[in-house]
Amino acid sequence: MCNRRHFLARSLAATSLATIATPSLIAQDDTVDAPRFPICVFTKPLNSMSFDNMASKLAEAGFDGVEATVRKGGNVLPENAAEKLPDMHRSMQAHNMEITLITTDIASLDDPHCETILKTAADLGIQRFRMRYGKYNRNQPIPLQLDRWKRQFAKLAEFCEKVGIQALYQNHAGEQYMGAAIWDLDRVLGDISPDHLGVVYDIRHAQVEGGMSWPVTWKMIQPRVRMLYVKDYRWDGNRVENVPLGEGLVNPKFFEMVRTSDLRCPVSLHEEYLDHRDPELVPQHLHAMQRDLKTLQNRLRG
Repeated sequence: MCNRRHFLARSLAATSLATIATPSLIAQDDTVDAPRFPICVFTKPLNSMSFDNMASKLAEAGFDGVEATVRKGGNVLPENAAEKLPDMHRSMQAHNMEITLITTDIASLDDPHCETILKTAADLGIQRFRMRYGKYNRNQPIPLQLDRWKRQFAKLAEFCEKVGIQALYQNHAGEQYMGAAIWDLDRVLGDISPDHLGVVYDIRHAQVEGGMSWPVTWKMIQPRVRMLYVKDYRWDGNRVENVPLGEGLVNPKFFEMVRTSDLRCPVSLHEEYLDHRDPELVPQHLHAMQRDLKTLQNRLRG
């Protein structure tokens, strides 16, 4: 579902605006005219910025696009999506940026804002949205819950096909999350086309949850992967702590596996080691995002 020519135009323009950034055209396949892995950034720490200022700063930093939050407390509130998401889209376009993905609280067609958000996004040419996590109820049989999610996701995928947008489900570490172990997510998705409802694979959460076995579940889920999340972590006793990319335990082997695969998809950089709630930290967030971008570019080049 990637518009490759549009990605190239955007990334070249973003590079021309940059004064201190390195180019984003990385891991490029010579047989096509676009980057294999265009890089966007998660905008959760930048909620206090205007859309135009955010787009300007991130374009200067060298990003191809953004992962925008359309949820409670996000860049765009769900109830304002019809009005505010087009405003954000225009600001991004003015700086040759794209809204690569919107992150939502939508888990099923029962969400009161589902139709408005997804139709608005699709009409703007936004191709993807991240779903809300499913959480286990340990008082109910696990197979019963998996079957329920399978039916729920199938209905959502059918709607996405009609609207023209792709749903993505993120694996997230933790005992309550469906998909943390990966195998359960693969089972739920079953016969659903990954082009309508696929996986955004988070290597940080996969390694935290999978320990030494993550390469096996990566190989299992890869055919369903349509986007990647990248961030880093380390253990502080029994607690997981987010750290700058390259300073933690995320295995460089993952990037080698990605490079040698047949995968072509966007990558979203998540900078989550500074407090996203403090507007005073926005300059530090922007600096950290740019630093992590350079590390990510080097990892994807090999």
